[in-house]
Amino acid sequence: MKATIEREGCIACGLCTELCPEVFRMADDGLAEVYTDPVPAEAEDTAREAEESCPVSVIKVE
Repeated sequence: MKATIEREGCIACGLCTELCPEVFRMADDGLAEVYTDPVPAEAEDTAREAEESCPVSVIKVE
């Protein structure tokens, strides 16, 4: 499973990093980024929750 973020649309709310810190973190520029690829099996559910919860729908988990 792979997670991606369309960073140009990110509003830096930090919700994804709160829900799934195993996959998402805030980068030095203040925007969220994916830092674990592929998504670990134990984080798949929370990665999908982050995708569904993103207020601007820029996260994709496939």
